[in-house]
Amino acid sequence: MRFAFADIPILALVLVAASVPRVVEAAPEAPVSGRTEMSGVTNVFRADKLAAMDDAIETAIAHHKCPGGVLWLERNGTVYEKAYGERSLVPDREPMTEDTIFDMASLTKVMATTPSIMLLIQRGQVQLDAPVCRYIPEFTGGGKESVTVRELLTHTSGLPPDIETSTHWHGWKTGIKMACAVQLDAAPGTLYKYSDINFILLGEIVRRVGKMPLEDFVQKEIYGPLKMTDTGFLPPRSKRYRIAPTEVVNGKPWRGTVHDPTSRHMGGVAGHAGLFSTASDLARYARMMLNMGELDGVRIFTPETVKLMTSPQCSPGVNVLHGLGWDIDSPYAGPRGHLFPIGSYGHTGWTGTSIWIDPYSKTFVIFLSNRNHPTEAGNVIGLRRQLGTLAAEAVIGFDFSKVSGITN
Repeated sequence: MRFAFADIPILALVLVAASVPRVVEAAPEAPVSGRTEMSGVTNVFRADKLAAMDDAIETAIAHHKCPGGVLWLERNGTVYEKAYGERSLVPDREPMTEDTIFDMASLTKVMATTPSIMLLIQRGQVQLDAPVCRYIPEFTGGGKESVTVRELLTHTSGLPPDIETSTHWHGWKTGIKMACAVQLDAAPGTLYKYSDINFILLGEIVRRVGKMPLEDFVQKEIYGPLKMTDTGFLPPRSKRYRIAPTEVVNGKPWRGTVHDPTSRHMGGVAGHAGLFSTASDLARYARMMLNMGELDGVRIFTPETVKLMTSPQCSPGVNVLHGLGWDIDSPYAGPRGHLFPIGSYGHTGWTGTSIWIDPYSKTFVIFLSNRNHPTEAGNVIGLRRQLGTLAAEAVIGFDFSKVSGITN
């Protein structure tokens, strides 16, 4: 790897050993383990573009866009992984490590709630175009009776972005009651409007139809079978030392407590936020998606279910491309960069997390950061886009200009 040692403070030099990249090769359906020389990864990715990704992240850290982060770039089982900067600045400085656990924020939507709902759809227990009130009867009034499960998943329900968190309410049941009481801002199916309420309601559908809390359902049906051992809600204290803290409040950072205020009011578990995970666990999930629903001989989804959730599902006339849970081409699709084709898919999280998956080149890029530590002043929106572009440019032997992608 290339390091500009002259530009690194003495303290950072002490931490260089903690940020040496890991490069591994494994079959797409196999767990990643072990290491190879850099020559292995440079057969798949351009070394200059990997160095540019390093530089982009290090520059963002130097400009206080985030305290640190973890990058995971993978294609056909070859991985470039690296930790950068620091995990914690307050109250003590800690180096970032590759096994750091991050608050996923809105990646919860596609890593927990979407797969749970899609399993119930795959099993015929939930109907995609059924009204939400079939599963949550109290979700009625003011036209809400016509809102469908599909419209929740595509953010075309017409619901506003969130429920209020200014008062001291708490509990899952209270959050659901408040979500059901919210009035529509637009007619269902006519407008794309990103809303956490959509996924709060989807989490409740999982609870009622799946007959167990969302956190238990997804652990039993997704994380356990996929061996995602560091992924879940309400992380135990035994893992706290690996968790990246977020905003500092009253002199102490949130650490192992979800940053999102609505999820926190609901007890740390909600359909839109509350999940914690690592880059390596997200990579297992992405590998399963690229392998059309199967990993290590364990099938989670049928290929048809994967195609359904990752293809455009909005009503005609809606001016974005959005799958079921997954973003394809919307104002929030920055991690796609300038080269990954429309038809690739991903998601972002408020805390500085992102994942983007390209089924054409069999490539995915994960960038996890705690950009809101120690304050909300950090910003990785531009960095995500830059990393998405560089990730595609790094791919050797694939011509993205030949991919037609999705046009409607």
